[in-house]
Order: sequence, then C-alpha cells, then structure tokens
Amino acid sequence: MQSASEQSEAAEPPARPEHAYPDHWEADVVLRDGGTARIRPITTDDADRLVSFYEQVSDESKYYRFFAPYPRLSAKDVHRFTHHDFVDRVGLAATVGGEFIATVRYDRIDDRGLPASFPADEAEVAFLVQDAHQGRGVASALLEHIAAVARERDIRRFAAEVLPANNKMIKVFTDAGYTQKRSFEDGSVRLHLDLEPTDRSLAVQRAREQRAEARSVQRLLTPGSVAVVGAGRAPGGVGRTVLRNLLGAGFTGRVYAVNAALPAETELDGVPAHPSVGAIGEPVDLAVVAVPAERVPEAVADCGEHGVRGLVVLSAGYAESGAAGRERQRALVRQARSYGMRIIGPNAFGIINTADDVRLNASLAPQMPAAGRIGLFTQSGAIGIALLAGLHRRGAGLSSFISAGNRADVSGNDFLQHWYDDPGTDVVLLYLESIGNPRKFTRLARRTAAVKPVVVVKGARHSGSAPPGHRVPVTRIPHATVSALLRQAGVIRVDTVTELVDAGLLLAAQPLPAGPRVAILGNSESLGLLTYDACLTEGLRPLRPLDLTTAAVPADFRDALAAALADETSDAVVVTAIPWVGEDGATEFGDGEVLAAALREAVAAAPAPTKPVVVVHVEMGGLAEALAVATSTRPAAERGAVTPENRSGGTPTGPATPPRPAAPATASPPVPPAPTPAAPAAIPAYPAAERAVRALAEAVRYGQWRRQAAEPGRVPEYEDIDEAGAAALIAGVLGGDDVDARGVTLDTERAGALLARYGITVLPTLPAPTPDAAVEAARRLGYPVALKTTAPHLRHRPDLGGVRLDLAAEDQLRTAYAEVTEVLGTPEELQPVVQAMVPRGVDTVVRSAIDPAVGAVLSFGLSGAASELLGDTAHRLVPATDRDAAELIRSLRTAPLLFGWRGSAPVDTPALEELLLRVSRLVDDHPEVVAVSLEPVVVAPRGLSVLGATVRLAPPSPRTDLGPRSLPRY
Repeated sequence: MQSASEQSEAAEPPARPEHAYPDHWEADVVLRDGGTARIRPITTDDADRLVSFYEQVSDESKYYRFFAPYPRLSAKDVHRFTHHDFVDRVGLAATVGGEFIATVRYDRIDDRGLPASFPADEAEVAFLVQDAHQGRGVASALLEHIAAVARERDIRRFAAEVLPANNKMIKVFTDAGYTQKRSFEDGSVRLHLDLEPTDRSLAVQRAREQRAEARSVQRLLTPGSVAVVGAGRAPGGVGRTVLRNLLGAGFTGRVYAVNAALPAETELDGVPAHPSVGAIGEPVDLAVVAVPAERVPEAVADCGEHGVRGLVVLSAGYAESGAAGRERQRALVRQARSYGMRIIGPNAFGIINTADDVRLNASLAPQMPAAGRIGLFTQSGAIGIALLAGLHRRGAGLSSFISAGNRADVSGNDFLQHWYDDPGTDVVLLYLESIGNPRKFTRLARRTAAVKPVVVVKGARHSGSAPPGHRVPVTRIPHATVSALLRQAGVIRVDTVTELVDAGLLLAAQPLPAGPRVAILGNSESLGLLTYDACLTEGLRPLRPLDLTTAAVPADFRDALAAALADETSDAVVVTAIPWVGEDGATEFGDGEVLAAALREAVAAAPAPTKPVVVVHVEMGGLAEALAVATSTRPAAERGAVTPENRSGGTPTGPATPPRPAAPATASPPVPPAPTPAAPAAIPAYPAAERAVRALAEAVRYGQWRRQAAEPGRVPEYEDIDEAGAAALIAGVLGGDDVDARGVTLDTERAGALLARYGITVLPTLPAPTPDAAVEAARRLGYPVALKTTAPHLRHRPDLGGVRLDLAAEDQLRTAYAEVTEVLGTPEELQPVVQAMVPRGVDTVVRSAIDPAVGAVLSFGLSGAASELLGDTAHRLVPATDRDAAELIRSLRTAPLLFGWRGSAPVDTPALEELLLRVSRLVDDHPEVVAVSLEPVVVAPRGLSVLGATVRLAPPSPRTDLGPRSLPRY
C-alpha cells in the first residue's frame, strides 16, 4: 500500500519548478560499524544506480516499503524517484563506491495528506535500505540529514506510515529523540515527528557520533590483517622499514607485502608478497601506503575495490608542499571516502597498539613501546619520536600511539572519541599544532576529562596561521585566552613536550590530590626550600619541609613517607633526595635502587592510595628507573579510582571514572568499563623541583575541576527574555537590501532595544552638540548628570579629562561644557553626550564575540588602562552556566576590588553574574549577534548600571558542531 502522496503523484505528477542542485547537502558520515558512506541528493543522472540498488533489495524490504509486493520499479517510478525540485520533493542517497546502499525521500503534504507546496509545513518521509547494509546505522544517519534539509525548507513535521512488523524502521524513528506521536490506522503505524531539535535528539545524535567514530578508530588500531603497500625488495626505504617494524613487534594478525614490481608467489622478510592488494586473495583490514604521492591514487583504488577498511598514508607531497599538494590531498580524502575507508595521514608517522592481543607497530618507530595506559596523539612525526623516547626513558608505557601528519581525515577528535571509553587507556596526551573543529574538540575534551585526564601541548601558538598541511580556522583571540578556555573544558594545558611527559607520568601512576596542601620531606634542607618556593609559585599550599638531614638512610625515608601519607593535613607528598656520601667517600644509597625500594614499601603499606607521591632527586643514579617500575601495567582502579570503598565526601582520588550526570539511556555513550587490578604503582621522579611541582599543580587543578564537573552548574532561564522579539528585530536589520555582508553595527536605539529583549537596560544617553542642547538633555534626565565625550579617541578614557561627573545644576554643566571643548576640541570633534548620574561603584567591562576557531566567548574585566595593559580579562565559552559566571568574576587578579578591598564596600556580584548570563543567552540564542560590548558597567553595592553598549550583527557562519553528523568537507 503506497502513501497518499505517492498514490496521488503516481496518478498525475505535478509540474513544479526545479531548483539548483544543493551541493551543501552532500556529506560524508561515519556509520555504526566505523565505515563511512556519502550522503547526497538524488538527481536525474541516478536512474541506473537506483534500478541497480532496487534489484539488490530483498522482497521483504520492498514489501515493507510499498506495503505490497513490488518486484521492480517502473519507468514512471524511476522518473518520480530521481526528479526532485529540492524544496517540496527531496531524495537523498547513501552511497559507497559510488553505488546506492540506501535512500530516503520526503514529499511535502497538506493536512489531507496530498502533495502541497509552501506554506504547508509537513512532509511524508520514507526509507529503503539495502539488506546487506541494514544494522549499520544508515537509516539513522539519513534521518538526521533529511530532517536538516526539511527544516531548511520550512518543513516542521514528518509523517511516516510503517507496517507493524517493520520493527527496525519503527525503532529508527522512536530512537531519534524527536518529539513524536504514534497512532494505528488501517493496519499500519502512523508516526508524526516534530523536527525541532530537542535536548534528547541532540544527545542521541552525539552518542551515535561517539560510538561510530570510536569504532572507526578501533578498526584502525585492531586490524586482523595488514598490507604494506610499497615494501621495497631491497632493505631500507619507508615501506620495508614499516614491514620490519610490524614483524619485530610481534603483530598477531596476518601481514602482507605489496609491490607492483614484485612477481607473484614470492616473499619479503618471510611474509607473502604480492603485486597488488587484489592479488592477495584474502581480506585485508588495514593498508599502510608508502609509495610516491603520484602512485597513491592507484594504491587507494586497489585497496578500496578489495574491501580494505582503513589506510595509514605515510607518503609525503600533499598539503604540506603547497597548493598542488593541497588539491592532491583533497582528492585523496574524497577517493578514500568514496570506498568507505578512513585515512590516517597523509605524511603520517604511523600508528601503534601495544595490546597483547594485537601488538601493532605500523609506524616508522624502530622500537615497540612498552605496554601501558597512556594514549598518545601527535600531529608531528618528529615530536612523536621525541615523546616516544622521553616516555620510554622515564619507564612509561603506552596503550596506543598515533602520529597523524596532515590529519586530513582522522584527527585528535576521533581518538578522543575512542579513548573516552577505552578501558586500556587512563591518560590522554595530545600534541596539537592545530584544532580543525575547536567547538567539537572542546565538547569531547570536556566529556573525556570527566573520566580521565586530557593533557595538551599546543604548537604553532604564536604564528597566527595554520601549519602547512592543516586546513583549519585561525583564531583571532590571544593564546592565553585559548588556554583559559581549554582549562574551562577540563583540559590540562601545558607549554612544552617536557611538561607533557612530566604531567602524563604523574597522572598515569598516581591518584589525584584532594586539595593543594603539600607535604615536603627529604635529606636536603636546600632542596626542600626550593620545592617549598616552587609550590608557592604554582599556587599550592606547602607545609614546612621536614628535613631528615644528610644522615638519613632509606628506612628514615620510608618511615617519614608513611607518616606523611597517614597525615590528614596534607593532600600530596614531595620527597626530595640527594646522594649521601659517607666519611669513606662511598655513596650510601648505591645506585638509588635501595631508596626506591624503601619509598615503594611505604606507598604499598598505605591503607588506600589517596595521595600522590612524587620524587625530586639530584644525581641519584638508578633512582628514577627503579621508581618507574610498573608504570606500564598498573590500571587506574589500583591507583585510587573512585569506588564506594575509597570515596570521601564525593572527592575523586584517581583518574578513573567518576559518576557522570544522568541522561537518557539512549542518549549516553557507554560508560567506560572499570579496569582490573594489577601491580603496584610507580612513583614518578623528576630531576628538578620546579618540574615536579608544576606537574603536581596541574594534577591539583585538574582534581578541583573534576570535583566541580560533578556539579557543572546550569544555564538559567529568565521569564522576561523575549527570544522571538529579539529574533524579529535581528531579522529586520539583516533583511534589508543595503546591509553589508560583513555585518552591521546597531545604532544606540536599536542596540538598546535588542538588549532590552533580554532584560538588559542601557542607561539613556542624549546628544549634546551645543551647550543649550546639553542643558535641555539634563532637564529631561534630571540633575545630577554626567557630561561625556564619545569621540573614538576619547571613549572610555576618563583619565584624559573627557568625563565630568556630578554636575548638579545648569551653571556647572555650562562651565564643564566650556572647559571640555576649550581643552579637547570642538563639539563636532568630541561628540559630547549627557547621562543621568548612577550610584558609585566599580567600573567593569562585559563583552562577547564570535571567534572563527573557538566560537562564542564571554569576557569580563575591570575598566581602565591598567587592566588592559596587564591583560587582566577572564573568558568563558558560551553558553555560560551560573558556575561559569561566578568563576569568571573571581578569576581576575583585580577581583578583590569587587569584594571590599581595603575597606571599600563590596559590590553587587549577584547582579553582575546575572548580567553575564543574560549576555551569554543572547549570543547563544542568536548566532547573528557576533559582538556585544557593554562598557562601562558600573557595579554598585546594590545593583548595576550599563552606561554604554555596542552590538554588531552579521549573517551567522555555519556551525560545524551542530546539525546532522558529518565529517569535514573536502
């Protein structure tokens, strides 16, 4: 049984004008099993593809689609399903290798279910998925995209008619998270979906995104078979090196060498060698491509046509080499995705998985790292080598390692999705030179940081441009601001790769500190004092160092450490050690192994691992190596993971999974499974007090963030906000014919009107081009008044004499007017204005702006040249929560001025927090508001006054973190 709209259309297809092909609807998506598909509009050129697709669909699926036996499509059917106007009739197809694997279409209908045009806002929707691809999440992805298309075309509801036995299709609709109604009519299930996104639909979408992208990474890291394309016959060369590294690591799967110059039935390094992937004759999961760039397309086609799931492209000569290379890179990504494959690279160093059941070293690293619980991602091969060497030297092990090169496809975001619920990874280390999708990165980092530490070092911080080969938006905000925003998301932000290793070692081996109190003990008073000073510099609260004297023996260290671990007045312990030389010149501690054993004994004897311990040593041979034992094997559960047994007052004491906010069962990614216990923890050792304390301070700040993340705050609702009125005002401004495409700055009246829609009142300002006009303005406003110049060079600069306050009468106003114009310039130059006086308080500045890299940012600072020169401005991402607003105010160095510094009256910070939240809501609700500046905002002991406001509007940029799931376009 066909739908009413299809029956009517089949009888007499209406003649409607067609619109231009909407290429912005094209998208690549990751499916549930980790493979990719391309979604695009169906066109008149797709007739043969549609017929071929339909022939491969089972009779049962055809019956579910048409409610009757429908063995083949007629010519009229093919015409109807391939001719669309892209407004009232739209069809989308999911393709792999250029062939259809699924289709979806909607037809706009009226309230009788008959074909209609705008303003009808309902459409009938129907799907058909090839049986071989059912269960891959294709229909769910198509529903997201067809819903986005429908909303763009002013369709607000979908109607779908489904047979009761078609449980899979019913589940696609019911699990989507949209508001829906269901009824049973004439033997079929009638579903109505409201297409307005809901919190649940967005949560469902992101949970599906996480599972799909995590699965796509897992397929790359856990192949059952690997082919090295470009393995040369002679020793040496990139391909042959990777082949040797694969075999040397003990890869548990099958390995093949591929080289077009090789004869059939031969071997390289003891593995089968073939002239092509197709000649292997067996499934290949992963191909490592190490051939010259001009031969890569041939290799990719060979892989794609024979079912390879993923590629690691080591070949150089792509975007890092210039314009021609950038186009070559785009073509590479498009070609790989057309076959459903994902790419690491090009210009990559490779990937490593140390799991015992995989042991994959598909990289140029000559030595397989020790197995451990650190996940490491880098965009630079050289930095990757340095980090691998540094971690190995410090005794740390890895769960997986990826050096993604130009990261044209698979990026750090994908690996965050994987590591989020990877039970083998407790700490994530990232070296990033660029962030392709900053909004998504921040969202994923915040979610991952809630369950395990994420440590980031950012290269190319001050260049003002993206590194060669990286296609990313360039931020306009200072590096310090980016760092503050990353910290807001729970990211541990460090400046050097040395600090990355230092922090990673501590976080992987030790529980999180419950607070900033640090006990210091050791056999050197001087080293203890250096450590004490370093703690103060990092904002920690050190206790007085305990000097064991140079006569201390390992047993003294053991006893002192045991006492410090049992002492409730400290949250962490720093042990300092120097060699002790006896009277005969012999070193008491030998090579440090004896001291290491004593310290480990004290830690092992502690009733529960609730405090981190770090060691600062000077020339203690072998100490660091001895203390590093077991870093590579010990899971988080043994290092103070949050469990009912060791939780104290809800304080997380380790980097494993804490409780997360409740969400619908269908909307949440799977909770990471609890790791299993293993060996005792290692104790990280550092050659300098400053390095140890800096790593410890990062752990303290991260632990505090984790505790706060358990109650992240909320975005408050205000009943007096008129969102619809603000939208209408914005549309009226941007809808004019004379509007600059780059945007428009609102005049004072319209800026005030827009802000008033969000409960923000701007104090009236009246122009005063002449003394008489100033007097008239004062009469209307009421004395006392303020006279201010608004010329750009004098605005917000009261120190230059352009502001006169507390003018209580006409004669004072005229005198002030004459003095200002005599000293600073003519009225035409100064543009003077008059405002009523407001209660005295602290002058502040509230701003928000859209940055192309990080999105909407809310900023706060005190007004004045001193704050600007010191850069004393705090930032938070929009939308800000009530907790964000409170922290924003208190994070300034000049914040004491708001809280009664030196006997002054504290100002009304709750009113200030509310203002910040209202500005955040305005910018978040209306992406057309690209900049807001409220200056000055005078915050008094009771209430506040906004004396000036500037608002800029512009057509919104596309949001890469909203809308249906898709990979970056190429």
